Amino acid sequence: MATNAKIELLRKLKAQAQLGGGQERIDAQHAKGKLTARERIQALLDKGSFREIDMFVTHRTTDFNMADKKFLSDSVVTGYGTIDGRLVYVFSQDFTVFGGSLGEVHSEKICKIMDMAVQNGAPLIGINDSGGARIQEGVVSLGGYADIFLRNTLASGVIPQISAIMGPCAGGAVYSPALTDFIIMVKKSSHMFITGPDVIKAVTREEVSFEDLGGADTHSSKSGVCHLVADDGEEALEMVRTMVSYMPSNNMEDPPFVDSGDDPCRQEDRLNEIIPDDPGKPYDMKEVIHLIVDNGDFFEIQENYARNIIIGFARFGGFSVGIVANQPAILAGVLDINASVKSARFVRFCDAFNIPLLILQDVPGFLPGVDQEHNGIIIHGAKLLYSLCEATVPKITVITRKSYGGAYCVLNSKHIRGDANFAWPSAEIAVMGPEGAVNIIFRKEIGEAEDGAAKRVELIQLYKDKFANPYCAAARGYIDDVIEPSETRSRIIDCLKMLQNKRASNPPKKHGNIPL
Repeated sequence: MATNAKIELLRKLKAQAQLGGGQERIDAQHAKGKLTARERIQALLDKGSFREIDMFVTHRTTDFNMADKKFLSDSVVTGYGTIDGRLVYVFSQDFTVFGGSLGEVHSEKICKIMDMAVQNGAPLIGINDSGGARIQEGVVSLGGYADIFLRNTLASGVIPQISAIMGPCAGGAVYSPALTDFIIMVKKSSHMFITGPDVIKAVTREEVSFEDLGGADTHSSKSGVCHLVADDGEEALEMVRTMVSYMPSNNMEDPPFVDSGDDPCRQEDRLNEIIPDDPGKPYDMKEVIHLIVDNGDFFEIQENYARNIIIGFARFGGFSVGIVANQPAILAGVLDINASVKSARFVRFCDAFNIPLLILQDVPGFLPGVDQEHNGIIIHGAKLLYSLCEATVPKITVITRKSYGGAYCVLNSKHIRGDANFAWPSAEIAVMGPEGAVNIIFRKEIGEAEDGAAKRVELIQLYKDKFANPYCAAARGYIDDVIEPSETRSRIIDCLKMLQNKRASNPPKKHGNIPL
């Protein structure tokens, strides 16, 4: 009987822990359209797989009458489980307990789970919903944040780290998500900022709403802080599951191979007609992507930020691949500051986790302009160059149309260790476009001609015939093959198979000095 009583006590305590801050606060969370911390974990992980750790932890604070306010598990739920049968570690901040605020034991719980994730080589998923530092604990709470930041940094490039922002995330709390690989936010209920609207108004006199300052739309389209936006919490967690499916568990593994059932030899005749006859006319590179990837499935990242470049995950013949593609439908696919930074960071993630890269290139160059120069296009463009030079994963390039100037070099040319470089017959590989080149090379001839305009048209056509094609580069071996667009998918898959045992390395060093 004594044993049964102890078991009943255990069950009672566990039931108490499950209630977090109490039923009233759970109801308040539900009234806002939000799931509780544990409900989020259950929605994220495979059914029945979650194993909670540190359920009986409580805070140790006695100041400000805190000794009388204790909740089992404190304000964060931690543990491990599986996604599609693969181990992951997770923490989920509990807004029903002290507003999810981070104190000493809250930090200790997260740090424990982070250490376990690194030691066991499994992804870490953080579900953030917190009012920030627990003021009652003073500097101890700040130290707790710093303990987490250190672990985020040391885990970077070792295990995938994903942050789902499911509520407020302010002040120092935003730096942990910023140190992780991907941030997902929820429309209307997620907010991230260093200082809130009230402080901004007091200091700068600027008036701004929570949503305009740090909402999902702002960070996904203006700042680039957010990588994915969900309509609700359930969709955000489904996005996490999908994202994890493209990644290895750690940097020592290859990403999972998933047989999609899509014919690897599939031809797409539509691609033979997709490039307009007019070189100045746009087309949608996303259509190209959907036609060549397995089953048309493309998981785009940062869709609404720097839309002149496209990044995301897909599969080719079951192989997980990271895609970087110019978007000629937006700013002609030009590289600017935001596009360079967006794609550079994605390239570095893929390289860190052994995910092959596919570059789909249609680029007229880097965006000219005083604003771009004054804001550091040189440095920011160099980030993309650095990341692709540094990457040792299989790297495949397909030039669909324009490849001009420095952008030719930067976007995975053969000269920076591109493994397989293809061009469509429509490719134009040159220092610059025909019009600009003729204006420089033949300025004198045009000026002296009886009909300068006609002479210019004639010389432009001459230049196009000689240089605005892929064959000069192919003659030098800079392009491995000129291929029919319809066979793009099968050629990419052939290369992925050929390159799956690739071995390449960089010189031994502590780390390089990327142009930040």
